[in-house]
Amino acid sequence: MSKINNGSVAAAEQPFSLKAILPPLLAIIVGMIMVILDGTVVNVAVPELVKYFSSDLSTIQWAITGYTLALAAVIPLAGWMTDRYGSKQVFLATVTMFVLGSILCSVAQTSSQLVLFRVIQGLGGGMVAPIGMAMVFKLAPIERRGSIMGMLGIPMLLAPAMGPILSGWLVESVSWHWIFLINLPIGIIAIILGVKYLPKSEKKGKTPLDLFGMILAPIAFSMLAYGVNEGGGIGWSSTQAIAGLSVGGVALILFIIVELRHKYPLLELRVFRSTDFTRGIILTWVTQAALFGSMLFVPLYLQQIRNFTPLETGLILLPQALASGIGMPLGGRLFDKIGARPLAFVGLTIISTALFLLSGITVDTSLPVIMVCLGLLGLGMGLSMMPLNTHVLNSAPREWVGRVTPLTAAAQQVVVSFAVAGMTGYLTSQITTHTAEMAQGSNPLSAAVLGFNDVFFLSGCIAVAGVVISTVLRKPKSWGKASGDEASAVEPAMMSGH
Repeated sequence: MSKINNGSVAAAEQPFSLKAILPPLLAIIVGMIMVILDGTVVNVAVPELVKYFSSDLSTIQWAITGYTLALAAVIPLAGWMTDRYGSKQVFLATVTMFVLGSILCSVAQTSSQLVLFRVIQGLGGGMVAPIGMAMVFKLAPIERRGSIMGMLGIPMLLAPAMGPILSGWLVESVSWHWIFLINLPIGIIAIILGVKYLPKSEKKGKTPLDLFGMILAPIAFSMLAYGVNEGGGIGWSSTQAIAGLSVGGVALILFIIVELRHKYPLLELRVFRSTDFTRGIILTWVTQAALFGSMLFVPLYLQQIRNFTPLETGLILLPQALASGIGMPLGGRLFDKIGARPLAFVGLTIISTALFLLSGITVDTSLPVIMVCLGLLGLGMGLSMMPLNTHVLNSAPREWVGRVTPLTAAAQQVVVSFAVAGMTGYLTSQITTHTAEMAQGSNPLSAAVLGFNDVFFLSGCIAVAGVVISTVLRKPKSWGKASGDEASAVEPAMMSGH
């Protein structure tokens, strides 16, 4: 224990150097951009893929579903893998696997091959974000953690917004193959930077294997994601949805029981004993449900109601990406000074305002009005998302961070899936209701727009709930200043719930 304490003190006494942390941070950012970008680029290319493979929409949709399920399945394994083999080695291996999967996707000859290769991509990409976040968190000194994590958050918000623009341009101007081949140069850069600049991480040796957890976690998270995806797509009463949610729910309950009883669990669920962590993670889930549940529907409105092309839609969404790029580093700097509560309150207030404004759009709402709303959404996201994530990680003991980031990432995957599927079903039902209420001969688009209004209003109400919850956040008490007794002081605080 004394060696650990001495090492912690030495690390704390070293002056912070932004120049020293930038190269490893850049390696992680490049790797994360590649994976996050790929989560959105395929959506725009679906019609082209259906045509190219002479397939149907439900088959090609599995290229997205299979990728999502693979991501959900491997995320929980990230903590154990890094303990066993080291975070640098696992990060580089997963980036390499993702690149190889991307190359295979680009040369797929059938729709079945594409689905298989997308699963390989997902198995590689699932661990990149949780491992990357854990490494950055450990690299950053506690007094600069918000600023550094804010820099990491820029690609996490920019990549999803830039994905449709890049994909639309590649599909229209080059070919669909390049939405996958573009990962090759990006991946090579990430691997080179990682090999050269990522610090060598200490392995914890042969950490006892949580065998039951390793079996139950992929089943629980992937089947829940599958059930939600099927429920939102073909109906919650469908056999697929009921089977997926039932199997996933039972596996999740068993997984929780196993994890709480295991001395070296796959995911560190004991962290929920910290009331600060629990408050922060609940607020994060509410924010993600409001944001990601609604973000899907602006592009749908622009393409289905306003008939904009994928590339035009991506350009209209650009203010959201730019505003989030401004808000993210600003939120990170302010977090270091004032903590997460005021930022979450202000950010979620801005988000709820933007969503309520969007709930009033019509068939011919002007583009400047829509783009202002999107800019407000991006700014609110930038101010609140990464400070909340950093707050959650600050609420956990430092030695548990490697197990907590997979926990938060896996939970986010399920929460976002539930939000998107639930709101998709809500949109469909509301459009049906409004269509039935309208007089014959009315513009059918009017009923569709009213359905979008209802979805944005619901999202706004969820965001308001987040504003209320943000008032109970407080600075985590489980962390002392970066000192030698930091780790030993954490456990009693965690166990007492403070």
